[in-house]
Amino acid sequence: MRQEQTKSVFAALVGRPNVGKSSLLNRLVGEKVAIVTAKPQTTRTRITGILTRGAVQYVFLDTPGIHRPRTRLGERMKKTAEDCVAEVDVTVMLFEPYGELTEPEQALLGQLRAQRAPALAVVNKTDTLKKPADLAAREAFLDGLGVFEEVLSVCAADGAGCEALLGAIGRYAAESPHYFPDDAYTDLPEKALVAEVLREKLLLHLRDEIPHGTAVTVERFHERPDGALVDIDVNIYCEKKSHKGMIIGRGGAMLKTIATEARMECEEFLGVRVNLQCWVKVKDDWRDNDFLLNNFGFSK
Repeated sequence: MRQEQTKSVFAALVGRPNVGKSSLLNRLVGEKVAIVTAKPQTTRTRITGILTRGAVQYVFLDTPGIHRPRTRLGERMKKTAEDCVAEVDVTVMLFEPYGELTEPEQALLGQLRAQRAPALAVVNKTDTLKKPADLAAREAFLDGLGVFEEVLSVCAADGAGCEALLGAIGRYAAESPHYFPDDAYTDLPEKALVAEVLREKLLLHLRDEIPHGTAVTVERFHERPDGALVDIDVNIYCEKKSHKGMIIGRGGAMLKTIATEARMECEEFLGVRVNLQCWVKVKDDWRDNDFLLNNFGFSK
């Protein structure tokens, strides 16, 4: 019997901050690949999610929210999103059900139009619609832009419309080998996943500006010989001495809460007990320091 020819498709998920790209990525993949919070600019780098369905392997690139950068980190995040559009088979651009298009959204639309790149528009958060006619109007507006080959709607929160979206993306799959093992759901190394989980807890527990001024690096990831425990040492960098005190909290309470929640989640995806040790250090204005950005793994 002839073996079915394998196919692969690379799709970039792009859109404004907090439009639901990471939630959609996790929903499509069926695993928690990207951290999700209600705060904008949660994703800072390109995160790959992988789904293999029979002969077709879907590779999703979750990108930072497109915004007007105010720091060198912001400039690198913006470039990451723009570069992804040029590298993939299809771009999936997410939109809110309501609201005017932002200037960065308009710029990305211009890039898609100039490159004549295959693109799909997706209206997310359909659970927030006030009436069905609003969705029809939004879809008609996006279709009228003349950029997208198809306009779809989904709700990443409950999965509505996601199977139809997978079908639309799958139409751009080309014959090729699978680039990742069929049981893989991300290409992020375990150390990077640990850092992302810890950063998520910082975002969830701290005031708005503080977590955006933090970076997390895993300095040690050591599995003990019996395989029953992993020792992980993490540095949390912040921009101000006052922020360090807030991250640690009174008597170390805040840091303990953040580290405990992160440890429990790491144990779940690693499948072993974790000994997590966290230290908080100050690096003044690291978001505008190219040397530190390179050290922290943010590509130019």
